[in-house]
Amino acid sequence: MKKNELLFNDYAKLCREADRLEPELFDRYEVQRGLRDKNGNGVVTGLTNISHIESFKMENGVKMPCEGKLWYRGYDCIELVKGFRKKRFGFEEVGYLLLFGELPNEAQLKEYQEMLAASRTLPTNFTRDVVMKAPSSDIMNSLTRSVLTLASYDKSCSDTSVENVLRQCMGLISVFPMLAVYGYHAYNHYQNDESMYIHRPSRKLSTAENLLMMLRPDRKYTELEARVLDIALVLHMEHGGGNNSTFTTRVVTSSGSDTYSVIAAALSSLKGPKHGGANIKVVEMMRDIEANVSDWEDEEAVRSYLKKILNKEAFDKKGLIYGMGHAVYSLSDPRAQVFKGFVQQLAAAKGRDRDFALYSMIERLAPQVISEKARIYKGVSANVDFYSGFVYSMLEIPLEMYTPIFAIARIVGWSAHRLEELINMDKIIRPAYKSVMREREYIDMECRN
Repeated sequence: MKKNELLFNDYAKLCREADRLEPELFDRYEVQRGLRDKNGNGVVTGLTNISHIESFKMENGVKMPCEGKLWYRGYDCIELVKGFRKKRFGFEEVGYLLLFGELPNEAQLKEYQEMLAASRTLPTNFTRDVVMKAPSSDIMNSLTRSVLTLASYDKSCSDTSVENVLRQCMGLISVFPMLAVYGYHAYNHYQNDESMYIHRPSRKLSTAENLLMMLRPDRKYTELEARVLDIALVLHMEHGGGNNSTFTTRVVTSSGSDTYSVIAAALSSLKGPKHGGANIKVVEMMRDIEANVSDWEDEEAVRSYLKKILNKEAFDKKGLIYGMGHAVYSLSDPRAQVFKGFVQQLAAAKGRDRDFALYSMIERLAPQVISEKARIYKGVSANVDFYSGFVYSMLEIPLEMYTPIFAIARIVGWSAHRLEELINMDKIIRPAYKSVMREREYIDMECRN
């Protein structure tokens, strides 16, 4: 090893010694790690009128797990999907709802769509000078860099008036698909030596249609493909103020920072494997199961392999069955419930029925295997990530784009929360940390060991 690497190893040991806190201290001072108590309840840090999650009900004073529900501005997300799924694409319609608080009529939706379409443009030579200049396999880093660079093109970057922030947010909602897709194509060309093609988005297409069109060399996609992707975007668009990236949005907003810095911070939060990268782990795990279980219809063989994964004997040996369980939901994730039917339709169209049957079997068996090993206080069920990765694989979307697609959807929720925080902001969000440091006497240099 090089000298510097050895030095960093030594310094890392010092960091571990200096920064380690005894676990019992958290109990002694009643610190709720991860802003959650031992029962998984989150610390209330704010109010929101944007969305609501239900995973428990009170019965005779007792908190009982229930089927999960998710509301956007008071509307059940399942009912929203039912309302548009066969009539029109829903991303723009539900985005209007989250930003402005009401479902749009036809004229309002048309105007909003036209405003987004008009904003689907990047500054002159931005793609060449910024996106393609330093391509990275980490498209989230590329996306974050592009967002921060866009700030230098905005003469009103630091203006935090509601009118200006709304303009900035709608602009970013419009260009996120371009920034992500172009970032992927640059990486794929310069690092994978593949052909380069940059398709301009169409004003006439929805966000989901433009995404598929810009990603594919031949620009072609089926209506079913676009509709399933559209529903995936809607279901990932918002999830309460308590998720990590949305809380990050509100924290940085409360400091008075500009929109580009706020969204860059949210992107940095989302890219973590504990947040937005979960569906990638599901796909990798499923590939491992498919490779190691010879008969996918043999329930006992599948159950046995799931136990190996849970016992840290298989796959990545982390002891996790990815896509199972959720920090909030108990008996079910409503997003997974509504999504599953569309996943089945796409699997049938793509000749992937066998894969879908395996996913369905694991969705049924995994909670049983998990509950056999550990006491689960709130139940375990498949979350939306369990099926979203499968959908993206059927849409031939590269793994590198999975988390950026999450960001393309979630920026609408981030924007709504930024605006709500700005309008109601009173104080900077400044959480308290209990210091357990001990005071020490200063030691002169010549007396130090």
